[in-house]
Amino acid sequence: MSTEARSTPGTADSDARHDVQLTVNGVPRGACVPARRLLSDFLRHDLRLTGTHVGCEHGVCGACTVLLDGAPVRSCLLLAVTVSGHEVTTVEGLGGPDDMHPVQQAFQECHGLQCGFCTPGFLTTAAAYLEENPDPTEDEAREAISGNLCRCTGYQNIVASVLRAAAITRDRQATFGHDTPGVSRPKVAGRPDEGGTTAGAGAGA
Repeated sequence: MSTEARSTPGTADSDARHDVQLTVNGVPRGACVPARRLLSDFLRHDLRLTGTHVGCEHGVCGACTVLLDGAPVRSCLLLAVTVSGHEVTTVEGLGGPDDMHPVQQAFQECHGLQCGFCTPGFLTTAAAYLEENPDPTEDEAREAISGNLCRCTGYQNIVASVLRAAAITRDRQATFGHDTPGVSRPKVAGRPDEGGTTAGAGAGA
């Protein structure tokens, strides 16, 4: 990790600002932020990508889940300076309204959301999981999303959405004869500075 600290005479080290440069949803992004800036706040406030939601702020609920180099992480537990030089995929990077990721399409079809606050975390978690296990059983799908909390749906439609996303992926592969673009090759949804979630399968700020 390489960051550039900027401070002024008489300023405490904890208030020094660091130049964080990383790739977000396939686009090089950066900002100069305090050392204590959480990745969730960096994404939401500095980059204006408000699809990443902040719930418990203790890494329990999973609403803030993003993908760090393809792996799901709790962005409320990571400092932005620690991910400088890495790749981050947020819910905005999964797909857009006209080119939805399989998990986005599946959550829409299966009504896998109600209020939508937890949805971005479920989408990124499911997208990463299906990269590793493209044909899960119902029990495996339930286990995969067990680290994310939802207070609305009772999880039945979320599990159904994960299974449906796996089926959509297989259908696309059979139709187009190649892998469906997923979390390893994120799509850019709109301009890099646009916030909000995407594809009718998430909620706003």
